[in-house]
Amino acid sequence: MTQPWSPDILGAGFEQQTLNLDGGAVATLVRYLGSGPQWLDAPEGVGLDADVLYVHGWSDYFFQRHVAEFWHRAGARFHALDLHNYGRSLAPGLVPGFVTNLADYDADIAAALSAMGRSGVPGEDRPLILLGHSTGGLTLSLWASRHPGVASALILNSPWLEFQATELGRRAIAPLVGLHAKLHPLAPLPPVDPGIYTRAVSATLDGEWEYNLDWRPDRGFPVTPAFLDAVFRGQATVAAGLGIDVPVLVMLSDKSYLQPKWSADALTADVALNVDAVAHRSLSLADTVTVSRLPNAFHDIFLSPEPIRREAFQRIGRWLPTALQPSEAVAWEARTAGL
Repeated sequence: MTQPWSPDILGAGFEQQTLNLDGGAVATLVRYLGSGPQWLDAPEGVGLDADVLYVHGWSDYFFQRHVAEFWHRAGARFHALDLHNYGRSLAPGLVPGFVTNLADYDADIAAALSAMGRSGVPGEDRPLILLGHSTGGLTLSLWASRHPGVASALILNSPWLEFQATELGRRAIAPLVGLHAKLHPLAPLPPVDPGIYTRAVSATLDGEWEYNLDWRPDRGFPVTPAFLDAVFRGQATVAAGLGIDVPVLVMLSDKSYLQPKWSADALTADVALNVDAVAHRSLSLADTVTVSRLPNAFHDIFLSPEPIRREAFQRIGRWLPTALQPSEAVAWEARTAGL
């Protein structure tokens, strides 16, 4: 049974709806109605008549108000999905982030699209723009490949398309991870996050962002064999070629910082991904892929310092007209000069 919309934790202008899934699991859909404060100085009423669905990454949830504001002021209907076992959907007793196959999120996405009022009938819905960060970018890429004809454009914010140790490293350890996933799916793997990313983004340290530390812990959720095996199998599928039928924009930092100790270099790099490996793997997504590298950007491009994230929004504004159908692109291109 669909739950009613209710006020969201992000405050004025935001609402959430609980999505009931099979087996008692839930996901949570957040929408922005635009009645709250303005987080981005951009013109009103650009006229982009489209739906946007955002999916977060590993050990994360949606809290980026300014992203919702950008799309709202462009004229789109913005929604964000907290997947089951994440964020607003994470209830006591659940294993944070637990999944054995990234296709398990198909049910979350289907429920979200239904709650957004999409009919699923070709030609009857407004354009759908998918926006995914990190593992959410991998998840949406796989979903778009399995569901041709649904989305109009795919925008990936530092997607986890390839292992940090590159394809050779992933292929070398994937069998062992797969075996552990069968025998001990929930046994925590050795921690790999010393808290460097949190130090870069958290307002309690060197960053500017405030968020729920229970839903986005300092060192992330414990990584399990089940989760890593699901990611590795998803990455192998990408490596084989997805053939996504819509234009894809991949946004990445220009460099990585993957050292286990803090350095000021972490404030000008992606500290989670091997961005060069991901840039290469991006070409396996579709026939039409644009890779956009932003100097000094963070792992989440939209948590980078203000000049960088503003540049990221501008690049989306320049790219999107080429991705949308001509009728939507004309309105967007004619009225987004100030974004």
